[in-house]
Amino acid sequence: MDSNSYLQSAVKKNRSHLIPLMLLLYVLAFLDRSNIGFAKVQYQLDTGLSDEAFALGAGIFFLVYAFLGTPCNLLMRKIGPKIWISATTVVWGVLSAAMAIADTEAKFLTIRILLGVAEAGFFPGMIYLCASWFPQSVRAGVTGLFYLGAPLALTLGAPLSGALLDMHGFLGHPGWFWMFVIEGAIAVLVGFFAYAYLDDTPEKARFLTAEEKQALRAELDSEEKTVQTSNFKDIFTNAKVWHFAAIYFIIQMAVYGMVFFLPSQVAAILGTSVGFKASLLIAIPWIASLIGTYYIPHFSDRKNERRVTAAVTLLLAALGIGSSALLASPALAIFALCFAAIGVIAVQPVFWTMPTMVLSGAALAGGIGFINMFGAFGGFIAPIIRVYAEKAADSASAGLLTLSAITIVGVVLILMIKKPNQQN
Repeated sequence: MDSNSYLQSAVKKNRSHLIPLMLLLYVLAFLDRSNIGFAKVQYQLDTGLSDEAFALGAGIFFLVYAFLGTPCNLLMRKIGPKIWISATTVVWGVLSAAMAIADTEAKFLTIRILLGVAEAGFFPGMIYLCASWFPQSVRAGVTGLFYLGAPLALTLGAPLSGALLDMHGFLGHPGWFWMFVIEGAIAVLVGFFAYAYLDDTPEKARFLTAEEKQALRAELDSEEKTVQTSNFKDIFTNAKVWHFAAIYFIIQMAVYGMVFFLPSQVAAILGTSVGFKASLLIAIPWIASLIGTYYIPHFSDRKNERRVTAAVTLLLAALGIGSSALLASPALAIFALCFAAIGVIAVQPVFWTMPTMVLSGAALAGGIGFINMFGAFGGFIAPIIRVYAEKAADSASAGLLTLSAITIVGVVLILMIKKPNQQN
């Protein structure tokens, strides 16, 4: 076998070994941070939590998560993903289960803050892991496979959460109590498994041969020589990094402006409450996004084109979000939400290939955390802006239309990114 054959073999083994666990972890992380959207109506009735407090609690997770993302990613680079990822998964699982006792506003906000602390290093760590184990030529597709965790969490999580909510009254507890406890416990178990399963670096991989490790290392080292920034301090003065951060801020506004409100939005469209039946329809947009998130990043890899693909995909999201607010027909509104879900999820793996083209080493770890920090701010502010817009305009559609307009700004920012042959 030649060097290229060993490289292809290493990539194939990495994909089959790492992606299933990364995907499962992302499913659990996304579910544990967003399942309050399923419990929203009944949880607020039982606890007396106001809409403003709910929006603050939904978003405050991201405020804490934002500030800790960069130091956590740098810490993971020193400690290694084996210990870091497994330990944080166990902790966030325990905290997610603790939401079951959050029956006051103070408890609700406290646990959401702690959950943000626990999850801060997870997502940027996963993006850094993709960059550390896979060459640039396959990175969008690989990251896309990882990103399937978000729609899977909302596809499988919708019926699961709906079924657990229907356990209302079991052993004297409300349905949301069981939803938080059971979904949190699953994360704890997977966290212990991750410790036994993961390796810190390709060089330490127990499943790669010496030749495969050498070929992969040579390819990754070759790619690092083409990047423009490897010093951590330089990311704060790099205009491209700030540009990426602004784009990701808007993408995450679109994502969480949908995620936290989609269950109640679909239930309102159908004129029913959030339960198992409604959750099956809630899952439809996320099923559609599974297809888009698989094919769009692979298309981007085949064409070796990132910028236009990302812009068109995000435009699809903006149009879907806006249309869902204006369409009177429930069937058409859910159809529009399918396009919105495809756009907001599928754009992200394509987006993340672009920062890895200009950053490496400590700058890559810190830069991913820095960009993700701005995305987290988007997750924090999205629920607040949506609620504010709806109340200010006295219209249920105003929040979605506002998010749609902001998302179009993100499309423009993506198109403003210089092509590689134009970059200085």
